Amino acid sequence: MPLEWSGSSPELLLALDRASAEPLRCQLERQVRDAIRGGRLRVGERLPSSRELARTLGISRGLIQECYAQLRAEGYLATRGGSATRVAAGAAPPVPAAPARPAPPPARLIADFRPGVPDLGSFPMADWLWAVREAGRAIPTAALDYGDPAGATALREVLAGYLRRVRAAAAEPDRIVICSGHAQGLVLAFSALARAGVRTVAYEDPGGPRSTEAAAGWAGLDAVPVPVDGDGVDVRALAATGARAVVVTPAHQWPTGVVMAPRRRLELIAWAADRDAMIIEDDYDAEFRYDREPVGALQGLAADRVVSIGTVSKSLAPALRLGWLLAPPSLAAAVLEHKLLNDRGSPALDQLALARLVESGRYDRHLRRMRPVYAARRAALLAALAEHAPGVRVTGLDAGFHAVAHLDVPGGEAALVEAARARGVGLHGMSMCRADGGDTPVQLVLGFGNTGERAVRAGIAAVGDLLAPR
Repeated sequence: MPLEWSGSSPELLLALDRASAEPLRCQLERQVRDAIRGGRLRVGERLPSSRELARTLGISRGLIQECYAQLRAEGYLATRGGSATRVAAGAAPPVPAAPARPAPPPARLIADFRPGVPDLGSFPMADWLWAVREAGRAIPTAALDYGDPAGATALREVLAGYLRRVRAAAAEPDRIVICSGHAQGLVLAFSALARAGVRTVAYEDPGGPRSTEAAAGWAGLDAVPVPVDGDGVDVRALAATGARAVVVTPAHQWPTGVVMAPRRRLELIAWAADRDAMIIEDDYDAEFRYDREPVGALQGLAADRVVSIGTVSKSLAPALRLGWLLAPPSLAAAVLEHKLLNDRGSPALDQLALARLVESGRYDRHLRRMRPVYAARRAALLAALAEHAPGVRVTGLDAGFHAVAHLDVPGGEAALVEAARARGVGLHGMSMCRADGGDTPVQLVLGFGNTGERAVRAGIAAVGDLLAPR
């Protein structure tokens, strides 16, 4: 029976070097493997018998049999009783598909008003590298072990002091758990609440429906939206849902920018006490307030009923993936247990670097430097709208680095966003923040954190006629 080596003879596939220090059996195994991996021997293809291959190559039949046995054990070859040795199914790599034509690079935008992103170009890289070096220089060897899943003691102590001083929080180091940003903090809080018997969690609408619903679903909770008005979350509507937990952004509501009124804060705390419920406070950009000092954290009013989540994603950069969760005594142990099971703790050196940055005063200095930067961009946005789209109402500008534009334009949000993109401007609609995804009324969430003054003015000038009221 003729040999079936992809139309080639064994001499073309196998080239044994008898002068090599590598044993002949090893050479033979390696070359057959390479022929299969490279596609020269295909799945199902018949190999010569051990006797025929030994005669052709001038080596012993026993060596061929040992080679075949080894390759069968590794899954490269297969043999059935009374049949020839063949290349095993799955041994050869699949034939690669024709490479897809690379997508053209996205067109460069004049301005992208993407919300929720700080000025990445102003990240204090020199200060951060200094803090990393300082932390590395002082870190004890024992700190390189797994450590406390709650986080580095030094960072938790520094954060507790910072939160008491800047956010008027009732913070103690033993109730702080370091996490990798808001998303993980939300999952940890929801998991602890689920263990405590909570089945439904509410969230602000508009707000962050996708992230909240995903985190709630992961923890086995149902998530329901609750409307927001000019004073914050509607507590009466919240009470009607039957939820025993709610996620709120009281200092600067995402995305409307509303600051929760003092009366509404007290109503929300009373709701939590009456329903044995928990409030999850997303304290995401409260440091950037323009008309007065930042509003204190809700947690400071009801430390036993509020889980407060904070991060450096807005104050420094999202890429650091550093945040913290300040838990009430009733949930602290469960939160810590879930953190341990989740990832055993956040990176220690980064935590110690952040501690050095805060305690050295460089973190506060960076915030002081950024407030006038964002304030100038805020002013540029208002001036550009007044010039190129007079009559557009803008709200949510008391803090943070985004605003909401209320529009009266034909065609709806999707058409507006597409038309602006064609002119090189990135606009982002409120529909992404609504639980039902609706685009009525038409509103834009205009972020200016990562968009400089010149780009703000140029971007609004390019789309002003699209935004102007009918």
